[in-house]
Amino acid sequence: MSRIVMRNKYRFLWNRCYNRSAALSSNDPKPIDMPQVEIPTLDRLDGNDTTVFAGSSGEFPCLQKFAPGPEPHYEQLNSGYQLFHHDHVLKLRYGVLPKVQVAYETWGTLNQQKSNAVLLQTGISPSSHARSSDDNPRPGWWEDFIGPGRPLDTNKFFVICSNVLGGCYGSTGPSSINPVTNAHYAITFPIVTITDIVRTQFLLLNYLGIDMLHAAVGSSMGGIQSLASAALFPDRVNRIISISGCAKPTPTAIALRYLQRRVLMTDPNWNNGYYYKGTFPKRGMKLAREIGTIGYRSGPEWEMRFGHKKRTEEPTFCPQFEIEEYIEHQGEKFSLTFDPNSLLYLSKAIDMFDLGEGYPSMLDAMKQVTCPALVIGVKTDILFPVRQQFEIADLLIKSGNEKVTYYELNSIYGHDTFLLDINNVGSAVKGHLENANRCRNSSITVNNSEEAAHLLQ
Repeated sequence: MSRIVMRNKYRFLWNRCYNRSAALSSNDPKPIDMPQVEIPTLDRLDGNDTTVFAGSSGEFPCLQKFAPGPEPHYEQLNSGYQLFHHDHVLKLRYGVLPKVQVAYETWGTLNQQKSNAVLLQTGISPSSHARSSDDNPRPGWWEDFIGPGRPLDTNKFFVICSNVLGGCYGSTGPSSINPVTNAHYAITFPIVTITDIVRTQFLLLNYLGIDMLHAAVGSSMGGIQSLASAALFPDRVNRIISISGCAKPTPTAIALRYLQRRVLMTDPNWNNGYYYKGTFPKRGMKLAREIGTIGYRSGPEWEMRFGHKKRTEEPTFCPQFEIEEYIEHQGEKFSLTFDPNSLLYLSKAIDMFDLGEGYPSMLDAMKQVTCPALVIGVKTDILFPVRQQFEIADLLIKSGNEKVTYYELNSIYGHDTFLLDINNVGSAVKGHLENANRCRNSSITVNNSEEAAHLLQ
């Protein structure tokens, strides 16, 4: 077939497809209406018709929130804590610190035997202020869970909560002053691990004269710490409660935290970590928190709260849907309340954690945890999927631990369930802390009987 014939054939097919008056087929003379592929004839447009090319206004007020604003105030957020000073070189896995301090708060009274201490271990961003006190009456991050008659009953227990090593609420971290250089550590701060964090907490316990914990209790990164505490110090932990924790993180969770670090580090104001005397990297912090928020709650909750509801009917690349406005609000609220470098260091500590590291298998690592253990998971948790808590309980039982209790909660709040579900989480915590029998048999509470049967094999 000649090139001329081929050219004519394609011209014919083009006209059939895009000519507005072309028939759909020989049997259906109805014309095709396809205005989206029509190009208006310019010489027929009058002055009013040019609006078809106007497009959007190009105004994005939401981007103004990224402009340099007020100074961060995370150093002023917390007060009323006590300080433990370790005035000796502290060896970490990836470096050393000339000395450290640990901010901590306590509630309740330590008994004469010093046997009623409960160590509350935190996630990435909480401070030591878990409960209000006379020294700081502001409500704490676990306010409803601590106090007389509450899950962490201060009539019975002496509750201790510290700000983790690498944090920014009183404990030594990247924003602290290096006594050797008299400048902020910034990214000269050594990489910290979960093991480093836990060992520092046990230095605090030594200072308080506490040889044996009644319990180590934690959620999220704190749930990882409680598990690590029992493995590292089996002779000093009477029982543990691990809520929404893991033995090692999933690739998805690592990816989410990597993106948080990446958007933070690409903020020009981050300045390779040296922003303490310059402009605070608010843009990076805001975006990092917005990414993180996706993993903290759940799809079912957001479907119930937001659905497809809009805050405006006008199409815009700024928040149009209510869920977009919520995400932006969370980023804005958090952006000035936490040190960006602390976010980098502590999120990396979670990603590097692997309880099985150094052991032939994860099962061998779990054999170090011999005390009674309560493990709680949430079915809607995206960040720490429930299968991870199921795995912890499963491996603990298979390792020979006969004192394991596992609860799987059907909450809509996702990873943040430990902050919000006082009834289910609180009752489980209270029961485990106050059960005097250390030798009870393992028990499993899940929604799927086949999973329970597998777990008990």
